[in-house]
Amino acid sequence: MRHDPLAEAVVAGATAAELAELPVPAEYRAAHLRVEDVGMFTGVDDKDVRKSIQVGPVPMPELAPDEVLVAVFASSINYNTVWSAMFSPVPTFSFLRQFGRQGGWAARHDAAQHVIGSDAAGVVVRAGAGVRRWRIGDRVVVTPAYVDEEDPAAHADGMLSAAQLAWGFETNFGGLAHYCVARASQLLPKPDRLTWEEAASSPLCAGTAYRMLVGEHGARMKQGDVVLIWGAAGGLGAYAAQLVRGGGGIAVGVVSSEEKARRAREFGCHAVVDRREIGLGSAAPADPSVVGRRLGRAIRAAVGEDPHIVFEHVGRATFGVSVYVVRRGGTVVTCGSTTGYRHEFDNRYLWMRLKRVIGSHGANLDEQAATQRLLELGLLRPALSVTYPLEATGEAARLVQRGGHSGKVGVLALAPHTGLGASEPRDRRPALLS
Repeated sequence: MRHDPLAEAVVAGATAAELAELPVPAEYRAAHLRVEDVGMFTGVDDKDVRKSIQVGPVPMPELAPDEVLVAVFASSINYNTVWSAMFSPVPTFSFLRQFGRQGGWAARHDAAQHVIGSDAAGVVVRAGAGVRRWRIGDRVVVTPAYVDEEDPAAHADGMLSAAQLAWGFETNFGGLAHYCVARASQLLPKPDRLTWEEAASSPLCAGTAYRMLVGEHGARMKQGDVVLIWGAAGGLGAYAAQLVRGGGGIAVGVVSSEEKARRAREFGCHAVVDRREIGLGSAAPADPSVVGRRLGRAIRAAVGEDPHIVFEHVGRATFGVSVYVVRRGGTVVTCGSTTGYRHEFDNRYLWMRLKRVIGSHGANLDEQAATQRLLELGLLRPALSVTYPLEATGEAARLVQRGGHSGKVGVLALAPHTGLGASEPRDRRPALLS
């Protein structure tokens, strides 16, 4: 890599005027995938993402009028990074090709390298000619919903737009890099009380959990609702547990170890069930109702009643159990399928007991702003558990791939070490909230 005065200046705290005078580098360091590696896991059972994720120089793209260039201090690993690096269920290069066919500025995304990552926190170092709200020097978080503002549906809900894409997954130039390119409509102010790595660990998972549970498009949890949270010690689950407890609900987590049970309680779960105790492994049970009855008994023993809501993202291994165990008239809200996206369930328990299934995907900018406000107030805390350097992105993604983590796994980009970036004290909450 060539010497990068702009990156050095950002890290040193240069003023906006100083940053504007420095040249943008022709290439930058990034965690990326290579199109020539797409077939490397064909016929391989263990698709080890450490083999496919590369860290090295990639070309700097030209900035569109509605975009910003952000110098990234920190990012984080999400499961879509794992999907990308496994080239499964389809290679993300197919998304880039499809997007690139639109022509114009979209054509840049169809490249031989895919810079991955759907979270970022950093400093704006360039803004396109059409950007109004953001300036060089602004400290921001990048949210992952890449929305076409010219689509009428986006003005009802950004996530309803047929052109909505997951940044750093279905688009290029993502956050696991020294720089990222994002639309101005993806940005929000970085919470002052958070470090760079804490701020970067929140947008995708915290925003997704907020939409699923609290926002008007999700399950709309009420005070007193019992909420079953699969993977309650993971990135999504950790934020879900906090939102349930903070919103007056009763959080019941499902985890796979004693250590994860401890972490789930720290995040806010009132009760925790070890999936091993109900006979649930990593594959879908032959009869979900058998496991569902065991889980139902465990939940009733802990909190006295069946769940009103099931927070579902595991997919094939748990979905049939979720449909069975949620109470009559209850809601299963789902945002993903880490164990497989073809689900089987007994539809009698859905229709005859008047249950609902709600699909939820990411979060729109308004929901993200509400989530960031909770983080700024200290009413939601970052779920970060461990941080890796950018050079070890493959190891960080492998940890998530194998389910060995709790909370969120962070990645430092330009930040030289953890603990930087917070400009307000932790106890800055208003007196009424203390």
